[in-house]
Amino acid sequence: MTVNDSKTLSSPDKKLSEAENGGGTMSGPLVETMTTNTPFGRKSDCIQVTLRLLCTVSSVIALSFMVTAHQTSTFSIYGFKLPVSSKWSFSNSFEYLVGMTAAVAAHSLLQLLIGASRLLKKFPVIPSRTHAWLIFAGDQVFAYALISAGSAASGTTNLNRTGVRHTALPNFCKSLHSFCYHVGFSIAFTFISCVLLAASAVQQVIWLSKSKY
Repeated sequence: MTVNDSKTLSSPDKKLSEAENGGGTMSGPLVETMTTNTPFGRKSDCIQVTLRLLCTVSSVIALSFMVTAHQTSTFSIYGFKLPVSSKWSFSNSFEYLVGMTAAVAAHSLLQLLIGASRLLKKFPVIPSRTHAWLIFAGDQVFAYALISAGSAASGTTNLNRTGVRHTALPNFCKSLHSFCYHVGFSIAFTFISCVLLAASAVQQVIWLSKSKY
């Protein structure tokens, strides 16, 4: 074996060592895949994590206001003072809202932890198209479920506030104002969570339209 042959045989090993130690540059399919997995760069990843954080916070606030909605008071009907007590668990629509906001809070918190961990490690928050599709589907399902829960709770709250026409049923919110305030704030933050989930879903669509792999 000649000296030139020995140099030729050792050259691939030397290049491999340089690539592993960061002494050389990398190119080819690996770099292309890493680039296409982050079509918007770190800014997009930060926006995604921020949306998850905001959605988690708004869902927890909505849940907190609803589960603390309870009050005991009196109201007048035909001149008689009658005791009245109300609690979120008395209404199926409020229970539905509690369940959905809790599920969305758990979903958003999980995605927040995963995204923040990948962001700190300088990995793409969305590593592949399959991951993007799964997150997009989850955001869509939870967004529609929150809209349904918020709408159902709004109908019940409006009935409590206006009473029933042509009957003696009064405006319960005059006597149960604290209860109605808690429910109203809960519904408001529920719809805010819907908007944040929709914004996240839109970002997933844009990501999918720009990525190749």
